[in-house]
Amino acid sequence: MTALPSGRAGSPGRLRRLRHRASVVSVAVSVAVSVAGALGALGVVVPVSSAHAAGEVGEAPSPGRASAHRLVYIANSRANSVTAYDPSTASAVATIPVGTYPQAVAVSPDGSEAYVVNNGSGTVSVIDTATGTVGSTIAVGRLPGPVSFSPDGTHAYVGHYVSARAGGVDVIDTATRTVTTTVAVGSQPFGIAVAPDGAHAYVANLIGGSVSVIDTATNSLTETIVDSRARMPAAVAVSPDGGRVYVANFAGDNVSVIETASNTVTGVVPVGAGPGGVSITPDGAHAYVANQNEDTVSVIDTGTGGVSDTVAVGATPVGVLVDPAGGAAYVANSRAGTLSVIDTATRNVTRTVDTGSSPYGLAVATVAPTVTGVRAGHGPDAGGNSVTVVGAHLAGARAVMFGDTPATGVTVVNDSTLRATAPARPGGAVNVTVTTPAGTSPVGTAGRYTYAYPFSGFRPPVADPPAVNRMNAGRAVPIKFGLGGDRGPDVVSRDHPTATRVDCTTGAPLGPPVPTAATDGGLRYDRAADTYSYVWKTDRSYAGSCRLFTLGLNDGTLHTALFRFS
Repeated sequence: MTALPSGRAGSPGRLRRLRHRASVVSVAVSVAVSVAGALGALGVVVPVSSAHAAGEVGEAPSPGRASAHRLVYIANSRANSVTAYDPSTASAVATIPVGTYPQAVAVSPDGSEAYVVNNGSGTVSVIDTATGTVGSTIAVGRLPGPVSFSPDGTHAYVGHYVSARAGGVDVIDTATRTVTTTVAVGSQPFGIAVAPDGAHAYVANLIGGSVSVIDTATNSLTETIVDSRARMPAAVAVSPDGGRVYVANFAGDNVSVIETASNTVTGVVPVGAGPGGVSITPDGAHAYVANQNEDTVSVIDTGTGGVSDTVAVGATPVGVLVDPAGGAAYVANSRAGTLSVIDTATRNVTRTVDTGSSPYGLAVATVAPTVTGVRAGHGPDAGGNSVTVVGAHLAGARAVMFGDTPATGVTVVNDSTLRATAPARPGGAVNVTVTTPAGTSPVGTAGRYTYAYPFSGFRPPVADPPAVNRMNAGRAVPIKFGLGGDRGPDVVSRDHPTATRVDCTTGAPLGPPVPTAATDGGLRYDRAADTYSYVWKTDRSYAGSCRLFTLGLNDGTLHTALFRFS
């Protein structure tokens, strides 16, 4: 549900638009003066004063119900910002500046972007959910309101004001972030929902009491559904099976039920006063309706078609959203400036959280985990040592992988820390990734763990320090070593081996490390002897000098041998 916020300070032209829109409502709909206070929440008349909510109440959400891999985005209309709320910590994790008077927010199906409709700016701010920043801005029609994505994420639909008697829906190509067409709909579209199969978009038109049906394949208006009981439709939601559409009718104090097969209203459910938002549970069994005029949420049993519960929330609830993962329903209390969290199992408000000024639209995004560090980042190839993984959104971890090998003993400490037992693996550096229901952390240099090869020293004819190996300059020196088996051909790190000229007395370097040359093309592995060999081709110019031979392995270790050349 989206709307113009009331009482906006702005330019004379903007104030004229507000007055014009208010006059449209008063002419088009015969509504008693008593409704005016509630319409203030919809942004059509002068507002009442804002009330500040009390602090958090109730118990923290249980980890099983509100996991850390999800964020709730809240459009704060008077703060020109979006709050990102983390249900696991029951706190805001970011406040993101957007355009003026943000009204609605929707998250792309892949969770990567949040589209925020800025009613005052006539734009859509595109938030990158990974960074929490606005990546781009899309110009749309005048006084835009609701927004919804197609299930495949290729298009977004934004309703906006066209004239006193007409509205439009801009179709955005999300790949190019441009408006490709505009579909004419009823006056003042206040809510949009796209069917699960993506075939149709349903638009609740506040003025005229209609629901427009858009064929998304042709981007054309195919039907207009009108029912005398549906007065001022303000919000719309489609059931998960696509069979029904639920429309919150603000001035009718009811929710109309549309059968999508016939596009007819088959029932009307009385709810609280001034319903302005509606959302369906993932199983389709219940619809949650925000009643603005009585500060409640009605819970409709979709099976019986009646209200089974009424939940008291904050002042002027304008938006409601059931978490698509289930377990919680979030309610934006505009006048209170708070978010109510309802446990859908008990129908109790478990927490009330402060938001920005006048919260309106809500959306939920899955947030993939990130790994920013691995403590105890080295260990034996036999594994078994405890490793601490740090990052963000790690709660709910289903798997921790060291390369392609799963760790054992995974324990989530909190959203930013977990512990795991390193599995056995061949030596070398591997990526450590964490998988939650929201996805798998991206691979990065910060999330690396190094398995040390069981290097036991150089083999004859080369001796380890502190011995000095005496060689004739210009000869080929066989460098042999074992790593406890065949570890593959890429055990030596980049730019190694090297030879550094050093002082024969003090061992101090007399120049930079220089990559060595091999006589036979490089490293070889002798399976029978379980030995790697590298034949170092020395230079005649080495005569009378000392060189420090350094073998760097891709487990991060360095192994040296000292040579004096004659």
